Amino acid sequence: MSTRLPPLNALRAFEAAARTGSYVGAAREIGVSPAAISQQVRNLEMFFDKRLFARHNNRVVLTDAGHAIFAGTTEALQAISTVTEQTLTGTTRSRLVISVLPSVARRWLAPQLSTFVQTEPQIRFALRVEEDPVDFDKGEIDLRICYGTDLYPELTRIELRRDEVLPVCSPGYLARNPAAMGPGLEGVPDEDLIHTDWGPGFGSLPSWEAWFGRYGLVRPGRSKGFVVGMSGLALDFACEGLGVALGQRMLAEEDLRNGRLVALSSLAMPLGHPYSLVYPRGRSRKTGLQKLLAWLQPPRTGGRSQVTT
Repeated sequence: MSTRLPPLNALRAFEAAARTGSYVGAAREIGVSPAAISQQVRNLEMFFDKRLFARHNNRVVLTDAGHAIFAGTTEALQAISTVTEQTLTGTTRSRLVISVLPSVARRWLAPQLSTFVQTEPQIRFALRVEEDPVDFDKGEIDLRICYGTDLYPELTRIELRRDEVLPVCSPGYLARNPAAMGPGLEGVPDEDLIHTDWGPGFGSLPSWEAWFGRYGLVRPGRSKGFVVGMSGLALDFACEGLGVALGQRMLAEEDLRNGRLVALSSLAMPLGHPYSLVYPRGRSRKTGLQKLLAWLQPPRTGGRSQVTT
């Protein structure tokens, strides 16, 4: 069967320029000069006899013909890259690069991946624990689990879950302070409250002040008690019996199930934003990604996950 294909180097340069929006960005990614990228794009335009880009200041914008070619180019190059990696490494296993927030990685994602691999033993992961924002292209990231829905508007996004916080402590702490149990936490000293502070870049994490205010209770601020910078660390402090944390239910599920933590009240408060699964459209066909996306999403009873691009 005769197959007519465009020059691969030209196609690679075109795809990088289209994705980064400039010849400079494409040159930096591939490791050549912007002039070399420009020449490769001209070669591709000659092959198709179509104009693929329009210039706007220092950026390039796809024409209608460029959009038509770009639609399948990223996926095709990714497929070639996957086959090449499998051939060179002598393995048919697929490795997904997953980027995730620290507390979510340790307290929620690790157990999810452990059970997933039991059903999909041919898939392996490269797990990167990092804060937002991340560079999908530089890190060759297949999937990002982030907080919020607006950080990566150009990528495909699936709303994963809107978590909530509720008061939790260890059984040992409750045994020492039985009066702590109750809807208003009247028996919990202010000095035993564990506060979580995500830093100045976040304003949507519910605080103890907000939780008490929501239910008509008045308690002091952070001048008393513990302050930690991670949701997972707040739960660690609570597990060690240091006090009462306003813990995220999603991150505390395993400890609540095995009895390392107990809920002192059923009064919960939602986080300001949901967690999201984010991935480049061009990687949507990478081996194992769709199976993992389906695995990570909770069963839906009233509708489907929200997917946007």
